[in-house]
Amino acid sequence: MSSAEGRSQKVIPSQLLRGQKALVTGANSGIGKATAIGLGRAGADVVVNYVTGRDEAEKVAEEISSFGVRAAAYEADVSEEGQVVAMMEWMIAEFGTIDILVANAGLQRDALLADMTLAQWQKVLDVNLTGQFLCAREATKEFLRRGVVPEVSRSAGKIICMSSVHQLIPWTGHVNYAASKGGVQMLMQTLAQELAPKRIRVNGIAPGAIKTPINRSAWETPEAERDLLRLIPYGRVGDAEDIAYAAVSLASDLMDYVVGTTLYVDGGMTLFPGFATGG
Repeated sequence: MSSAEGRSQKVIPSQLLRGQKALVTGANSGIGKATAIGLGRAGADVVVNYVTGRDEAEKVAEEISSFGVRAAAYEADVSEEGQVVAMMEWMIAEFGTIDILVANAGLQRDALLADMTLAQWQKVLDVNLTGQFLCAREATKEFLRRGVVPEVSRSAGKIICMSSVHQLIPWTGHVNYAASKGGVQMLMQTLAQELAPKRIRVNGIAPGAIKTPINRSAWETPEAERDLLRLIPYGRVGDAEDIAYAAVSLASDLMDYVVGTTLYVDGGMTLFPGFATGG
């Protein structure tokens, strides 16, 4: 067991989300995996969405089931409207409803601007931004149909949009990714404004540097980690479980009055540490 896994067992209350049904997209690895497990540990039944990596997704579902809740893996490309609609219909048929959506699925296709292809640009926007729109739209239909069930939650539904510190910090060589995350921020805020009167809470999480497979080269050697830590005032690289804690809290009634907010989980990266000595 890793130190992060040990912390998650102690930190996340086992019944905080009891009786709620959650969907986490891109949940077979990294931040999505940790978040799905965290929600399950807190008592939610969880659908583990994936587009590749069936074996990994099924292992995540098995781990969640060991907490005494229900979990299942479901394959769907969030950038494809028909697949998102089918996934939500399946979830409602199999799990009864949805209470929590964590729109986490995302990817990178990195290149400098002059070298970036239209396909690289479009793929990132399709998954990172359009995918969140489609999932939020379909979840909202069920939230509106069902309304508030007081014995389950004070809200009719919760949407958590997984963004990045790069919704705020420009990132050379990643214009498609940064643009998609800037779009996620405004998508989240506009949805929050529109849906709050319906008692649907929409918020965002903006991770900083997190140890996940997608960015292994940035932290796996002492030299790489030392370079990365220059950007993190708090002095450590984050774990995926750090994001899981934030998601569980935002999804719970403990945060019932939090609407339209981005929670930056970044060890202070958005404090622009290069200016700590006066710039």
